[in-house]
Amino acid sequence: MSTGSIAFTLPAFDRRLVPLSATLLLFLAMVVFGALSYDGFLAPQVFLNLAIDNAFLLIAAVGMTFVILTGGIDLSVGSVLALTTMATAALVEHAALSPWLVMPLLLAGGAAFGALQGFLIHRYRLQPFIVTLAGMFVARGLCYLIDTESIPVRDPTFVALAEMRIPLGSHSLSSGAAVALATVAVALWLAHATRFGRTVYAIGGNARSAALMGLPVGATLVRVYAMSGFCAALAGLTMTVYMLSGYSLHAVGLELDAIAAVVIGGTLLTGGVGYIAGTAIGVLILGIIQTLVIFNGTLSSWWTRIVVGILLFLFCVAQRLIEGRALKTNKEHRR
Repeated sequence: MSTGSIAFTLPAFDRRLVPLSATLLLFLAMVVFGALSYDGFLAPQVFLNLAIDNAFLLIAAVGMTFVILTGGIDLSVGSVLALTTMATAALVEHAALSPWLVMPLLLAGGAAFGALQGFLIHRYRLQPFIVTLAGMFVARGLCYLIDTESIPVRDPTFVALAEMRIPLGSHSLSSGAAVALATVAVALWLAHATRFGRTVYAIGGNARSAALMGLPVGATLVRVYAMSGFCAALAGLTMTVYMLSGYSLHAVGLELDAIAAVVIGGTLLTGGVGYIAGTAIGVLILGIIQTLVIFNGTLSSWWTRIVVGILLFLFCVAQRLIEGRALKTNKEHRR
């Protein structure tokens, strides 16, 4: 009987998973560093607090992920969030409207605001940066038209939502964190199990090819920006419950935090590659950086921004290297 050599071939690693893998490794490295450096860092409530304190950022970042997956950007989310807190406080406290009427009304308003931006971007071929920058100024300006001072929210419904705790054994989760986790679950389903999600990825890969395949590019872009506006309004309601106030200066710069979380979460700024789960981990990384600074006790809180900036720079460079290598590989295959 003759013996021959058997060749085993390992499946090629999907290049699209490289950024997500780097994000996960970074998260695990930070957890290990925190556990080795500080007592009590691995306490379950510490990680539950990451979801509680960053619930509104996570919701906004989910909407931002869909926008960036199409190759766009949305700079208006922070201002829409602040406008939602101001409108909620004014309508509930000053106009004495029912919270159960105000909440769906503002969610619809956020979605309509985003849809309008998406329509302008698609219909008139305008740059998303410029359109959403204008939207950012409009929404923030409307905040100051409502009131320049903070408006406290004393409505019993909002107070009850703020005090609500979902028991998890001996620990608990806030209502806002539960809404954020539910938003992530729905977004995961939309992105990976629906035709809408497949179309979003196709547009980010190549919008012209997607149109030639008969995909509804225009309608999908409008829906994506409507979703971003809806998520920003939902994040605004979550912040209203968290802070029990509306304020024109709420969420200043939050759109940049959302973009940072999405990029650190492994979504390519050029679109077409990224995962909702990566964005969730990206938000947790931002939260862990802040937690490490708090546990240290001697560092300025500004170190959080510095570290986030460095990570964002490194991930952008890594994305460019990955894209360059992919381009080179494609050219070699064509030859």
